[in-house]
Amino acid sequence: MAEEQPGAPHQDEAAARPNIIPGVKHVVAVSSGKGGVGKSTVSVNLAVALALTGAKVGLLDADIYGPNIPMMMGVEKTPEQKEGKIAPAESHGVKLISMGFFVPEDTAVVWRGPMVHTAIQQLFRDVLWGELDYLLIDLPPGTGDAQLTLTQLVPLSGAVTVTTPQEVALHDVRKGMMMFQKVNVPLLGIVENMSFFVCGHCGERTEIFSHGGGERAAEKLGIPFLGRVPIDPVIRAGGDTGNPIVVAKPDSPQAQAFRDIAAKLAAALQTGGASATKSRIESLLDKIKRPAAERKPD
Repeated sequence: MAEEQPGAPHQDEAAARPNIIPGVKHVVAVSSGKGGVGKSTVSVNLAVALALTGAKVGLLDADIYGPNIPMMMGVEKTPEQKEGKIAPAESHGVKLISMGFFVPEDTAVVWRGPMVHTAIQQLFRDVLWGELDYLLIDLPPGTGDAQLTLTQLVPLSGAVTVTTPQEVALHDVRKGMMMFQKVNVPLLGIVENMSFFVCGHCGERTEIFSHGGGERAAEKLGIPFLGRVPIDPVIRAGGDTGNPIVVAKPDSPQAQAFRDIAAKLAAALQTGGASATKSRIESLLDKIKRPAAERKPD
């Protein structure tokens, strides 16, 4: 199990192929090891926060089975066709596309891997993305078909992983990070979502899902810790109403948390600092691949 699968995709292969989105400067995967950690909420708010800086931003919903981005961005109208391709929807200064625009809300998508691959490919190839500074990819949880398809199709600038602080979520974060490392995708960092709750009445802070897990995981893996976002009803309401908190309540501490993370992400992409974050994970992968008898204590 420790060895790479023979047919596993590699970022060098994607880079060698013709670029299907030539106008996009940086493609960033937003991932999570497991569901329920608020990855899509983070994706939406980071995309809008980047757009508020004046950058040209796109958001691709690669969660084929559970596409929530249209609702969270407040878009109901199906994108129109233009020049034989699809013109992406736009909301809060962000271009976006999702299977949610093309599948009725009450219809389940029951597809095998090859169909998922084809759908994601079309969301890249058949959409008029134009010139973008950042294209964020909201991935489904885990390390399945969508993740592998993405690494085959486009050269990724890096991956961000979203987690909650508790150990059960962090266990899967480490697996997800190593998956990206195996296919040579730079690791931009970890975001700790639902980090704490501040009571709106008394101001008491409660760490519902433990504390500091995301930061400890980042330190252990040798990658940046991008920041923590509190759990708050206002953030949830923004997702339900299509009004992300960075625009609904821009002066709130919660919105500031997203803007700070977006600024760190942009800085890492501009400086190329992600490449320096590989060594410790590579060391962990080497330990996994080596037979136990050959390993020496650290």
